[in-house]
Amino acid sequence: MEPSHLSHLDERGAARMVDVAGRSATDRSATAEGFLRMAPTTLALVLDGAAPKGDVLAVARVAAIQGAKRTAELIPLCHPLPLAGVRVTIEPAVDGSGLRLEASARTTAPTGVEMEALTAVQVGLLTLYDMLKAADPAMTIGPVRLLEKHGGRHGSWRHPEAPTTRETPGETAPPAAGAPDG
Repeated sequence: MEPSHLSHLDERGAARMVDVAGRSATDRSATAEGFLRMAPTTLALVLDGAAPKGDVLAVARVAAIQGAKRTAELIPLCHPLPLAGVRVTIEPAVDGSGLRLEASARTTAPTGVEMEALTAVQVGLLTLYDMLKAADPAMTIGPVRLLEKHGGRHGSWRHPEAPTTRETPGETAPPAAGAPDG
């Protein structure tokens, strides 16, 4: 891509924060997923609630939500966004190789919320790794990817390899602010 097509680069190719002052605030949402591959014995510890550091799934969900809320502090050119909700689910991967973490974020703002969903996934996975590394230091994080986004100038987008069993966008929107998990 030419530098002029990348919104975080100016006409000389220098990094910049995109000016969104002239944009209208619209409803936006994004969903991302990531995986933590681990030994079957480590997965059994998690699923049986027998991990040495306690309820690793609960801690990872809270960490993922905190990661979404702190995205602008971690990613230099991201705008701080008022998040309306963040939802995090952690479940065994379909192939039994570890855990799958999915995060959805929602806002009404002049810019998208993809980075918040992706950051939530990464922070949640890193937290799981931290809490399980004594049992399995060979765990592997990845892949991590954006599954879908809705709203904004470019409208809806869905990853071509996203699972086809997902709910419709209206059903996957995170709960409103103040809901128990957000």
